[in-house]
Amino acid sequence: MVLGAGVAGLYQLHQLREQGLRVRAYEAGTDVGGTWYWNRYPGARFDSEGYIYQYLFSEDLYKDWSWTQKFPDQPEIEQWMHYVADRYDLRRDIQFSTTITGANFDEDRGRWTIHTDRGDTIDTQFFITCGGMLSAPLENVFEGQDTFRGRIFHTSRWPKEKVELAGKRVGVVGIGATGIQVIQTIADEVGHLTVFARTPQYVLPMKNPKYGEAEQTWYKSRFAELKATIPHTFTGFEYDFEHVWADCSPEQRQEILEEIYQDGSLKLWLASFGEMFFVEEVNEAVSEFVREKMRARLKDQRLIDILVPTDYGFGTHRVPLETNYLEVYHRDNVDLVGVRDNPIARIAPEGIQLSDGTVHQLDVIILATGFDAGTGALTRIDIRGRDGRSLAEDWSRDIRTTMGLMIEGYPNLLTTAVPLAPSAALCNMTTCLQQQTEWITDVIRHVRKQGKSVIEPTRQGEDAWIAHHEETANATLVTKTHSWYMGSNVDGKPRRLLSYIGGVGTYRKKCDEEAAAGYPSFQTS
Repeated sequence: MVLGAGVAGLYQLHQLREQGLRVRAYEAGTDVGGTWYWNRYPGARFDSEGYIYQYLFSEDLYKDWSWTQKFPDQPEIEQWMHYVADRYDLRRDIQFSTTITGANFDEDRGRWTIHTDRGDTIDTQFFITCGGMLSAPLENVFEGQDTFRGRIFHTSRWPKEKVELAGKRVGVVGIGATGIQVIQTIADEVGHLTVFARTPQYVLPMKNPKYGEAEQTWYKSRFAELKATIPHTFTGFEYDFEHVWADCSPEQRQEILEEIYQDGSLKLWLASFGEMFFVEEVNEAVSEFVREKMRARLKDQRLIDILVPTDYGFGTHRVPLETNYLEVYHRDNVDLVGVRDNPIARIAPEGIQLSDGTVHQLDVIILATGFDAGTGALTRIDIRGRDGRSLAEDWSRDIRTTMGLMIEGYPNLLTTAVPLAPSAALCNMTTCLQQQTEWITDVIRHVRKQGKSVIEPTRQGEDAWIAHHEETANATLVTKTHSWYMGSNVDGKPRRLLSYIGGVGTYRKKCDEEAAAGYPSFQTS
């Protein structure tokens, strides 16, 4: 059984069917798409280039789809997901509008019993989770939300029907990657926009050219090159770190940063100087380069104080791409409210009330308040492993996995986009989800070929992976910050870097080595 019908779930379903297995996927949405089904808020789009955010297992599948822009928007991405589902006739093995509520491992039979909100009981040998790393939204975050007289939307639960914002007083809570996309998109539509900003973000401008036949021919001609390159880079993008800080003069460093900045992509974060993740002096130099770019656009010192980060370094949080986002704050119909020192106290019937008692009157509130990343998709399900162990309880004490692919104590539970793998955050998602689902497909084949029925990690194997993960993470500056990367946005969540930061290529190599050695970190029965 496969949980989810997004990028991972669709490909996993296809692979298992190709292996000749009886398989069924269950999806809470009414159609395929995963992230690109749920996140249909204004301005939602890729910040990975469209031509690398694709499956690479089939050249025909790749070349028969044509993107119309470098960074496609949600409607086009959703159409691409439908194209994939149609191409392989996947919907016939997907049950939609169904939420998995519980899963129990039967040790005597070596099988999972799974329950849904529709009353289904599913008996399955393997339970494969493709629920996504950002699919458990933090929706009920403020006291009094149910008293608001207007409408409240969480960005990841945006309705399919058009939401009328014209002329309305709209408040946006949150200025992470999602909030930024919303703000820059609706500012010229709403009557008045109030942005509630707590944690400032380093932002990079997006350059998003339209793609015609010439551009489509260009990227399609690179299929073999991209397939050979993308899976082995540090972040699963087409580019990789090319420059060494110590080898460059101050003038050369400035020239390199300026040239990469002008690319209008995530390249400054993912392919400039890798030392920025490890060496504070390098990180500060790159951070100051980006700060200066932001200050020059904002001009107003009050805006600069609220929107330009100074207490953490560039690249240690998620870096958003934007289009004229900073310029929004110069509009007459936009107010910026800093809530770091005067936080939101509650939602009142008429709007948002701050701790000092100020009430901002609003007609619509948009919550871009983030997710219980990496873990939330599974901890919101009552998953019980050996001896009735609860995954939610286990992860509330210590977030543990074996390579982000299995969890000790939970046999035949195979996972994607969960902690301690690059797919938990630090990856072009299709790159990592393809790799993980292919590994899962191979390990199921291995179990069946052995004549066995159950596989699970050993405690020793899991301990070894966690030790490697922690050693790698603690060598970086990322673990010294507070962000959703570290679980800091969820009260009580154990502090651990959710994503493996040793590199996508390195992770793939370690997974391949584990398989080639006969899966020594796992045991079968």
